[in-house]
Formats: sequence, C-alpha cells, structure tokens
Amino acid sequence: MRIVFTGGGTGGHIFPIIAIVRELKKIRPDFRFYFIGPKDKLGSLLLSQEGIKVKHILAGKIRRYWGFRAFFQNLFDIFKIAIGFLQSFFYLFFLFPDLVFSKGGYGAFATSLLSRIFLIPVILHESDASPGLVNKLISKFALEVFVSFPLESTEYFPPRKIISVGNPIRKKITEGAKEEAKKLFELKEGKPIILILGGSQGSQRINNLIINILPQLLNNFQVLHQTGAKNFNQTKAEAGVMVQKPLINYYHPYPFLNETEIKHALKIADLIVSRAGSGSIFEITACGKPSILIPLPESAQNHQIKNAYACQKAGACVVIEEKNLTSHFFFEKLKYFFSRPEQLKKMAISAENFSRPKAAEIIAGYIVEYLLY
Repeated sequence: MRIVFTGGGTGGHIFPIIAIVRELKKIRPDFRFYFIGPKDKLGSLLLSQEGIKVKHILAGKIRRYWGFRAFFQNLFDIFKIAIGFLQSFFYLFFLFPDLVFSKGGYGAFATSLLSRIFLIPVILHESDASPGLVNKLISKFALEVFVSFPLESTEYFPPRKIISVGNPIRKKITEGAKEEAKKLFELKEGKPIILILGGSQGSQRINNLIINILPQLLNNFQVLHQTGAKNFNQTKAEAGVMVQKPLINYYHPYPFLNETEIKHALKIADLIVSRAGSGSIFEITACGKPSILIPLPESAQNHQIKNAYACQKAGACVVIEEKNLTSHFFFEKLKYFFSRPEQLKKMAISAENFSRPKAAEIIAGYIVEYLLY
C-alpha cells in the first residue's frame, strides 16, 4: 500500500505527519510512504530520516489584499502554482497511491485537488481551530476531516465529517527526563526553569521581549530559549551585552531544539512561554505543563488567537495577546504565577486533561482499517 502525505511544509505540518507514520509502521511496516509538497530543507531532512520519500513541488500563496507589490507577487505565485500542478500530476500518476493524507495549507492544494480528479481518496487533518481557505476547499471532497480542537471550538466543517482527535504528536516528546535535561543543557540548581518557544522558526518579537528584561529574568529564573536559527546569533550577542557573568550562566539559548532536546526541555520546564500553533499547544499539554501563550497576531484567520483561547478555556494556559504585552507586564505575570504554585499545578492538571496524546495512534488505526477492511 502506498500513502502520500501532503502539506504546507512547516514544522506544524511535518511533525504530525512523522507521528502518524511512526504509528502506521507499528501496524503495517510493509506500507510505503511519500510526501509531496514545497521544498523545506529541515522538513525534507526530518521526513527522509523516517523513510518517507520526498517529492518537491512549487507552491504559491495567493494574497487576498490589494496593492502594487501584492499584485506582482500573486502573478509570480500563480505561475508557481501552475508548475506545481504539473509536478503533482506526474508524481500522482506514476505513484498512484491508495490514499492521500492532507495536512492542508497552500502547499497541499495541488496534490489534494488532483487526488480528487484521479479518484484517490483524501483524508484531511486540520490542526487549528479556524481553517484556512485551502482546507475549506479540501474538506468539500475529503472522506473525513480529523480536527485537533473540541467540536465547540472548531469552525466551518460540517459535523457529519468531523472526527475530533487532537493534533498528532511524536510520542517521544513525552519521554523526557529531568536528570538528562540537567546534563544536556548544563543547568544550574536553585531557580525555576522557564522554556521560551517561538514556533519552529522562532519569533523575533518574543526574543526582543526576553532580551529587554533578561537581567531581571535571570535574577529570578533560569531560561531555556529557542530563538530560531536566523535570530540566534543576534539574540545571543544581545544577551551577552545585557547580562554579565555569573548571571549569564542561567541563560541557555538554542537556535532550534531537536527531538531529543525538546523532550528533555519540556520535561524539566516549570513554565512554558510559546506561540499558539496547534503543534506547540498539544506538545506542551501532552507533557502536562502550564503555559503562557502569545498568539501570532498576523496568523491567517486569527487561528493562533482562537487556538490559544480554546486552550485557556480548558484552564491549561493563560493567553497574553501582543497588543497587551509589555516587558514589565510579562515579568510581573511570571512573578505572579511562581508566587502561587498551586495555580501552576492546577494549570498542569488541566493541560493533561486537554491534551489528546493518542491522536496519531487513532488516525493510523483509521487509515489501516480503511485501506485493508
């Protein structure tokens, strides 16, 4: 059996695919897996390491706002979309998979639509509480639409197609160890540990927030900080100017945390500060950790804001929108939480209750049952 996965190419699409493939391999190691989507160096590496054969296509995102620059960008992207359709056509024609699993996003548009034309069954997974335009279109012909958030927090899709399972996470993420974390990150004793995550590519604005109050932070806490690869050197240099030894020893910046690093970081963290992508939310809650979520305000359909408030409604986090975020307010919020450990514990319990750690297992089981029975 051949299964083609397709998606936008970001970590938010790649990691759930990896989680599902790992579960599928446990049930049917004879299945063959492919990915068709836009080129992404890290994503391609991660997928290839799982034995997934990667086929790259061109993809473009049409901007639905007016402007001279947007007009010419759209013209260029329409050309890329047309080429991507041709590439997807030939990949699907020669592979002719038994099933296409779409994570959605503009990178999945060509492969998903052509699967419909080839009469190849399509299953869609929507990570966010509010779907984008491409996922709305794919849902029209998808066999099933798996969603991450509870039904009452999920928009648009017809109830008859929705199966609420959570966002597939890699099981290893929940298998960290505190002693390993102490060795790996060379952590000091005596201060609570805050883990800062800005999504798979980091966040310059969150980095700036942390740097602005870094001396005060390090007087009270130990900070593990995923900065994003492109922001790492600048952030580390600014930290070195802002804070001198021995205080700087409590600051641990990393460009990107790989699977081994992130599982240990999640295990040892007392509180996590993160963007509100679905992948981040479900990894944090699966580890039973309290969090402060700072949604990306420019996210399409405000999906990060909606994701974050769905999590807050369950009591698993506190949401701070960027429009309300100042360095002083953020620092006072941290001190408030750590002066009330019972509140952090309550959030941790709510996080565990909100998480859906078996999403990948459920989806894999559904796929096998559909294909074989």
